[in-house]
Amino acid sequence: MITLARNTTVRMENFMTDLNDPAIFQDRLLLQESLAKYTSWRVGGCAERLFQPRDKDDLIAFLQSLPEQEPLFWIGLGSNLLIRDGGIRGTVINTRGRLKILRMHDRETVYVEAGVPCAHVARFCCEHELIGAEFLAGIPGTMGGALAMNAGAFGGETWALVDQVYTVDRKGFSAVRSRHEYQISYRSVKGYGQEWFLAGLLRLNQGDGNQSREKIRTFLAQRAATQPTNMPSCGSVFRNPPGDHAARLIEASGLKGYCMGGACVSEKHANFIVNSGAASAADIENLILHVQMVVRESQGVKLILEARIVGESDSSWRSNND
Repeated sequence: MITLARNTTVRMENFMTDLNDPAIFQDRLLLQESLAKYTSWRVGGCAERLFQPRDKDDLIAFLQSLPEQEPLFWIGLGSNLLIRDGGIRGTVINTRGRLKILRMHDRETVYVEAGVPCAHVARFCCEHELIGAEFLAGIPGTMGGALAMNAGAFGGETWALVDQVYTVDRKGFSAVRSRHEYQISYRSVKGYGQEWFLAGLLRLNQGDGNQSREKIRTFLAQRAATQPTNMPSCGSVFRNPPGDHAARLIEASGLKGYCMGGACVSEKHANFIVNSGAASAADIENLILHVQMVVRESQGVKLILEARIVGESDSSWRSNND
């Protein structure tokens, strides 16, 4: 027997049946849930199952109860992510607004869970007279995603602040790890394969909170002036090549404003692909591939994706599971 939160007890041999009974988990488990509303591009198919944990302990209990063969995927704010129109098989865990503890750990360190938006962390640090986290205001995602990819903005990078991380593996075993256990580089974090970040401990310097607030206001004004913040996008689509900018290469290739279906290269910032209102995930993916091809042919540079593309290209797999 396995005991979950709220004393819900499930027999392991019947667990896959129980997973498809949302009453078992009340409002925490949704079946065939459209993922479009969980992503900043506002596209994507359905999750076979979407689990929204109440807190860290609830999440760990759920993971400990999953069959080993169950496919697992995590979503925070859904930025930097393209989910194909066929959706995602297995269970999607959504941490947005769920793992949301943000508190002072000691005088110069902040404990932040994976579901906290990066912008909230920037403001929290200002309120506590800590400096160095202002750039987080420009990252449109949660700390879990920022830790996973070493997200950055305005010259700052997430792992420059990290002292420790708290992780969990797919069997529900948690660990505390030092930053030195990971290989950190531009938009890349390499360490333990089947572990996910539950929280991080950020080390900052004490300073002038008012100056920090002014820096955030400057960053946000710059972002609004140069990025299409009023349209659905994922943020930057491609990594900047060494010594250059993806946006410059795309614009130099004559692609600014180029559209495929409802997906368009932004007129405001060429490294943004926006959903004009009727885009499908296929439209966006096809445009990404087209941009890569044209830039490589005209500029001699292979653009590397910063955004992640996941899921099934169509929903035909569902017919085998109905």
